[in-house]
Amino acid sequence: MKILMVNKFLYPNGGSETYIFKLGEQLQKMGHEVQYFGMEHAGRIVGNRIDCYTSDMDFHTGGLTKLLYPFRIIYSGEAKRKMRRVLEDFRPDVVHLNNINFQLTPSIIYAVRAYERRCRKRIRIVYTAHDYQWVCPNHMMRIPASREICFACRGGDFIQCSKNRCIHNSRVKSILGTVEAKYYALRKTYGLVDVIVCPSEFMKKQLDTDPLLADKTVMMHNFIEADGYGRERTKRRHGRKGGRDGSTADIPAESARDYVLYFGRFSEEKGTLTLLKACHALPDIPFVFAGTGPLTDKVEQAANVKNVGFVTGEALRKLIAGARFSVYPSEWYENCPFSVMESQAYGTPVLASDLGGAPELVQSGRTGELFRGGDVQDLTEHIRELWENRELCREYSEHCKNINFDTAAEYCAKIVRNVYGRTDSV
Repeated sequence: MKILMVNKFLYPNGGSETYIFKLGEQLQKMGHEVQYFGMEHAGRIVGNRIDCYTSDMDFHTGGLTKLLYPFRIIYSGEAKRKMRRVLEDFRPDVVHLNNINFQLTPSIIYAVRAYERRCRKRIRIVYTAHDYQWVCPNHMMRIPASREICFACRGGDFIQCSKNRCIHNSRVKSILGTVEAKYYALRKTYGLVDVIVCPSEFMKKQLDTDPLLADKTVMMHNFIEADGYGRERTKRRHGRKGGRDGSTADIPAESARDYVLYFGRFSEEKGTLTLLKACHALPDIPFVFAGTGPLTDKVEQAANVKNVGFVTGEALRKLIAGARFSVYPSEWYENCPFSVMESQAYGTPVLASDLGGAPELVQSGRTGELFRGGDVQDLTEHIRELWENRELCREYSEHCKNINFDTAAEYCAKIVRNVYGRTDSV
């Protein structure tokens, strides 16, 4: 099978990029042919045979070309033309869309259907919803100025985006977001997609509020690609014991679990400010933060926080496995966060916000606990209770070994059989 993976960024940038790279890699291992389409960028690590991509759009730089952005983010003739060229060369069976709005625009959906008519070849269009863009113009269902959770645009009342300045707290950008959302709603563009993969039940529930999308959604939690996780699951099924790579050396001694970990982006919507307030209220508890973002300076100023910066690979694995527990304090409706899954896969309990898809991943009272998102006092109390109850954390850690998140291989087998394979159940 030939699969064209489409995403605006083709370089490591966030969760959707992690998803497409791992998914594409596993599909190739299974014998499928995978190519990619998106924006050109100096950091691009995947591509297509004819090296055809759209020009890079950086909304944070100046220049005359930026004057054209208001037109290009709604409908991109360039993206449609270049998509057609890649389709004609690759002739895919499946076009798998990911984050496409603004930089690529949904114009590429029309390119696929037009090509389909010309070549008389049925193409399956699949979309993985990494955020709420198709029912909320700012994709987060959150008003940035007030930090309020918001459902106002569900049902198509997109003018609320303009009224609340929901995109970067900018009136102009929010008006453009409203126009973009209304334009594609009126044209019923998203109805041209065959299947929408929702990585959480919460995400599915939000998209199902649009009758055009409701009969197209399927729920599939993301896969986990933590080093050794798949191998350890196989060993457990055969009755073998040991660490995540089969050796007890992989499991840190309990005495080593002497810090609370946060890893991810340092930003308001991720709950960083709320967590820092809890850190301040718990001066005797050591915290380790791993990441970067606009709130890095505030993280650096916290007396009982050690910031180790952006960490990946083996260093991140050791950092997660060595924590007594990790905290996931997000204050927007996260979809299916990899970090929550990854923490538990390494045997580290998670204290997570009760918003969005995270509660679907944490077995509260078994592999971790939940607190009220944005509530400093509730977060502080939970951290204190967990920190002072080492035995409870040890018990949660043991239960983490029995989690059943899909590995990349298991997830891809389901995608090929039940989504690419044109059936309706997953």
